[in-house]
Amino acid sequence: MASKLNAEEMGIAVPEPGRSPSARSGLVPKAAVAWIDTVGRFGESRVSRGLQYVLLPLGIIIVWEILCRSGAVKPMALPSPTKVGATLWSFIASGVLFIHVGVSVLRVLEGFAIATVLGLVLGVGVGISKILARLTDLIIQLLRPIPPIAWIPLAILWFGIGELSKVYIIFLGAFFPIIMGVIEGIRQTDNRYVELANVLEVSRWRFIRKVVLPGALPSIMTGLRVGLGSAWVCVVAAELIAAERGVGFIIVDGREMSQPDVVITGMISIGVIGKLMDVAIKTVQGRLVRWNTQYAGT
Repeated sequence: MASKLNAEEMGIAVPEPGRSPSARSGLVPKAAVAWIDTVGRFGESRVSRGLQYVLLPLGIIIVWEILCRSGAVKPMALPSPTKVGATLWSFIASGVLFIHVGVSVLRVLEGFAIATVLGLVLGVGVGISKILARLTDLIIQLLRPIPPIAWIPLAILWFGIGELSKVYIIFLGAFFPIIMGVIEGIRQTDNRYVELANVLEVSRWRFIRKVVLPGALPSIMTGLRVGLGSAWVCVVAAELIAAERGVGFIIVDGREMSQPDVVITGMISIGVIGKLMDVAIKTVQGRLVRWNTQYAGT
């Protein structure tokens, strides 16, 4: 008791059950403990989370603007954020940006849809059939590391310079992440469920629908997210093929006209639309696999 009184007289927090870790240590002044607890509560508030989300981008923009205004960065090499913002606004106000974005989104959705269908069908087949897995493993592993941009010359020879060649490049970018996600998800199916299905003599289709796909769904959704992101990245490479519209065309046109602000405007558009797409598919993932609780960090 004497040690407790002496600690309180000295202004030191006394360790008690239910107190914060800093307070339980008995080595931090009470005022400091109160401040730490207040900061911790604010750090978990909705306002604080919003500030944390935009703090780093805002800091980068401020430093970027300062460097441009001070002359440390040449405008032809990297225009200021205000210049880029003015260009972006002019594209939005004129409606030109929406036209280009709409064309690119349509191309991405077409290539992604084809990749999703083929990736799911072939992935399920490879995942449940050892024979099909052995037949396709080598070709998948050989083609998967090849970047989609390397296929552009062949795409032009096979499909010309029309829309089909662009959709093909986008398809390649999305296909391999999707099929790998499906295969890996199926391979992680609990053997106990497989053995139970064999004992109950469950039909192959029912086994796939009731056992394989639900268990593999988290991995499948992750593959779809990665595939959609890769497809959106590939749209720039696809629109290098004699495109007259699209976000990739904005970047190419800005490069040829030596307008870095236009190039950055196209890059920002790609980033924003890609983020919105990821949020959309992540929302669908959250509703389909609510039971799959993920670690969100501390």
